[in-house]
Amino acid sequence: MMQETHEGLEEYALVLDYMPTGKSFSPKPEPVAQLLGEGKFTLLEVVPKTTDIRIKERVYIGKGDRDKVALIKSRITYNDLTQVARNELPIAIGEIIKGDEQRFVDVFNNASPLNIRMHSLELLPGVGKKHLKAILDARETKRFESFRDIAERVPLLQDPVKLLTDRVVEELKGESRFYMLTRPYAREPRY
Repeated sequence: MMQETHEGLEEYALVLDYMPTGKSFSPKPEPVAQLLGEGKFTLLEVVPKTTDIRIKERVYIGKGDRDKVALIKSRITYNDLTQVARNELPIAIGEIIKGDEQRFVDVFNNASPLNIRMHSLELLPGVGKKHLKAILDARETKRFESFRDIAERVPLLQDPVKLLTDRVVEELKGESRFYMLTRPYAREPRY
């Protein structure tokens, strides 16, 4: 259930926050919503078509006719999120991960070394050399089939969904050198 088109654009997103009168510092009051894309966890700010838009709601943002989103204003960074959106973010990420379980189980099945000293699984918070060895040994025996399978076969590992969620949040904050689950946000240089 990959949520990204062949062009790399998000198709669906979860609503993180809805501001019926826009941001308080905005010169032009218009309704605004902040969304999290399901494909690459892209943070977006949109103008809704309707006031009937709710936090945690899944909305279509693809190229076709959108029922709830009039305009995608821009891609935003973690720092642009409202406090409500920041609070909703880990919950929304967890829902996306659980809703597309096979895609994220395959992260554990297909992850490879970054270089001779570091494996990409070590990017997950709390995964060190001991956890890495346990994961690699378990997946060498048999590919993982579910998050439950990972948790049962790698007892040292904490909740796989939480590990992935924490990693996505870290990447969205822009604090990472490597990006394995999101598309990095590239700001244009300011002169």
